[in-house]
Amino acid sequence: MGLDKRYDGYRSFSYLEPGVDYKVFELADELDRVPSTRVELTTEEEARVERLARDHPMVSMHEHLGLFPARIEETPEYVRHGRMHTAFRGLAASLWDCVFDNLMDGICRIHSLSGWQWDDVLHDLGMRLCDLAHQDFVIPCLRVEDVHRAHREGKVAWVATMEGAAMIEHDLDRIDLLYGFGLRSLGVTYSESNALGNGLKEERDAGLTRFGRRAVERMNKVGLLIDCSHCGDQTTLDTVEWSEKPIVLSHIGARALWDSNRLAPDHVLEAVAAKGGVIGIEAAPHTTLTTRHRRHSLESVMEHFEYVKSLVGIDHVGFGPDTLYGDHVGLHHTYAAALSLKESHGGHRPGQEFDEVPYVEGLENPTEGSHNILRWLVKHGYSDEEIAKVMGGNVLRVMEQAWS
Repeated sequence: MGLDKRYDGYRSFSYLEPGVDYKVFELADELDRVPSTRVELTTEEEARVERLARDHPMVSMHEHLGLFPARIEETPEYVRHGRMHTAFRGLAASLWDCVFDNLMDGICRIHSLSGWQWDDVLHDLGMRLCDLAHQDFVIPCLRVEDVHRAHREGKVAWVATMEGAAMIEHDLDRIDLLYGFGLRSLGVTYSESNALGNGLKEERDAGLTRFGRRAVERMNKVGLLIDCSHCGDQTTLDTVEWSEKPIVLSHIGARALWDSNRLAPDHVLEAVAAKGGVIGIEAAPHTTLTTRHRRHSLESVMEHFEYVKSLVGIDHVGFGPDTLYGDHVGLHHTYAAALSLKESHGGHRPGQEFDEVPYVEGLENPTEGSHNILRWLVKHGYSDEEIAKVMGGNVLRVMEQAWS
């Protein structure tokens, strides 16, 4: 379906009375918040984009579908109220048939990674599910067939995801509970170390703990897709070795192109692919830079894509743009300490200076990204088979294996 979403205009929490049941905030524009950039194509290429979107399911491995305030400085108060709106209108204008939506594990509500709380996580997940239960355009994705159904019916399959497992503490059964509440993908760590292993901000990475190995086993048994995007290198390698099923790096890039802890070295990328996993290319502001493209844009992101594709093969790469609806750069400034940006990004290192951008041109939000990534691939001569794989087919294969 792709281009013809069947969206009826539902807005978050419209079943309640604004100003009475919840505090009202002015929210960011879901479309055209900033001037939109579009990859220019010929008439023939435009027709090919439409056909590809119609014929093949498109899956984003990592996004944030919460709609943020128009005045980013209001974000802390907005998230403390615990009622994050969903960008339904933006999604309806996208090409994604399936999106992994990362709920931030309660981080925004409590302002500190070290303070992750089980009840905050359940609040975030439950509130989003309550909102989704009042409409039928975005459908909770519990099995791979839901993606194909969404593609057929002009809907969006929503995969509940959390970026780190700190909230399970030392209780393996919480993995079962999260799965029961609809979670289908879980990160091992979110930059900070936890009971499972070391995050990417640590100077010394000891890998998975004994408990972490047990947690990986439980995630395999329950049917959660394991993500190591924010793990230390050794923790990722240990997870690849210990997991019986393929894992993903849902939103990352190549450290060979930009020396940042947030990106992965070649041997880690190769290990994930060798186990059958998929690497999703990141596009959040100031992540997938390169020495050739120090101003973050679609071109720098796609340089990472082509590097990883050449390194591990077309069957093991996809896209996890990690974009959102609102001022992403402003949000990073607001939560810089909690998100460990200074420790995980490489821009402060000698020789790694870069131009800060107000937004990533061509990839400002999930809507723009879905169109421009596909358009870029068409413009640069990728075959239908290659595009079908990287825009969804590869991750669908791993989802099937992990969820079975």
